[in-house]
Amino acid sequence: MATLVCTIQDHRDDVNWCSFSTKLLATCSGDKTLRIYNSCDFSELPFSPLSGHGYSVHCCCFSPCGQFLVSCSTDATIVVWSMATGDIEAIMEHPGRSPVRICDLSPDSTHLVSGASDGTLALWNFPSKQLRSVGSVVDTTLVACSFTPCSQFFMSGSTYGDLRLWDLNMNQLLAEKDAHDLGVTCCKFAPDILAGGRQFQLASCGQDTRVKIWTIHMLRSGGWKMQLLHTLTGQTAPVLSCSYSSDGQLLVSGSVDKTVTVYDAVTTPVLSLLRYVTACTFSPSSPLIATGSMDKTVNIWRLEDGCSSSSASFSNLRTSTSAGRSKLLVNDWSEEDVSEWLVEEGLGGLVDKFRANDIDGTELLNLTKETLASELLIESIGLRSKLLRKVEELKSCSVSSDVPDEFLCPITRELMKEPVIAADGYSYERSAIESWINTKNRSSPMTNLPLLTTLLTPNHTLKMAIGRWKTSH
Repeated sequence: MATLVCTIQDHRDDVNWCSFSTKLLATCSGDKTLRIYNSCDFSELPFSPLSGHGYSVHCCCFSPCGQFLVSCSTDATIVVWSMATGDIEAIMEHPGRSPVRICDLSPDSTHLVSGASDGTLALWNFPSKQLRSVGSVVDTTLVACSFTPCSQFFMSGSTYGDLRLWDLNMNQLLAEKDAHDLGVTCCKFAPDILAGGRQFQLASCGQDTRVKIWTIHMLRSGGWKMQLLHTLTGQTAPVLSCSYSSDGQLLVSGSVDKTVTVYDAVTTPVLSLLRYVTACTFSPSSPLIATGSMDKTVNIWRLEDGCSSSSASFSNLRTSTSAGRSKLLVNDWSEEDVSEWLVEEGLGGLVDKFRANDIDGTELLNLTKETLASELLIESIGLRSKLLRKVEELKSCSVSSDVPDEFLCPITRELMKEPVIAADGYSYERSAIESWINTKNRSSPMTNLPLLTTLLTPNHTLKMAIGRWKTSH
């Protein structure tokens, strides 16, 4: 069994990836930021959030020593961060300036691989941050990469559905072209090297709702062989993420069917989560799992004793009033909900005043400087200003969590103000697509195909629809 330790609700958009070091947890999001937490008490570090990417951050991974964090983004860059200060150590531009969807560090910290939407793979010397070699898979987007535990090879996975093994000279050693129907979403090598260094175990998951376990053999003749061991069918929608425990005895996967499953051998008990699971990972130093979701939250789970010898499953049972309250619109908050929010925001001294004036969620959103001073009799200007800032943040978070996806720019994932239609038929925020065209090869951010023209047409219908939605909300 597993118990929920805490729920982190700091990101403003989908959580795309979670990564543990021995001491820290890193999360990244469509809100362009990374957040760093102490893995003992999950308090956020003083230098968090990390802001350096221009667009959505898709993946992040720690160096084995935990000294550095690497992230990649739609902005076509890979950024190396210092975990001592939060400063940027290096920025590497992926060849071709295509959106980078995945990155992974070798266990010996010697190499870094990045995969992009145009099918290119870049292998970097990590100590020098210099590009070593480039490879490619035609007509696909690379969304998965994982180094073998010996650091000498790595596997890539793509939206085409293939898994390919590469050496450090970017030679393709083998290809499993139909590994997952409809596309691979993630792949991870188990931490153990088997058969005297000649065999590895790989887990992969995909849009076909399957998790598959493979063995990859290095033949004495010098060739390679890939063999499917198990197909795990416990989930009923695309499986977006998988991860091995540090001892290789457990495997966790997260799915669009709102479930997280912990596998031991081939057992698959499942209980429901509240929202789509986009990311999952084991801690290397404690019996913890972090899961990320499209509901912008990160959940931390502790595996109970016995999970290493039997399968574990869990549901996202809300254990705090704040987590339960988050399912409501602020307008629906009760007076008690408002009081709990004040305490969480460090404004507990105002609880009595708010209760005396029967302030519920609707009235909270309508507070002004004048009402705070004249009706609630809050004399401190600083306290009034802090409260109003928190209310504005609450409004922003409330709107963004409820906004229809078609009103969000595909590049920035923010509510569009001046939507325009590009040659690929998609609508974007004007400033975002203009910046994209000016700095990238002129390809579509959505299809990666060339834009036949850079002409942008105002989408008046969409703008009016957004205006009507904003008025009603």
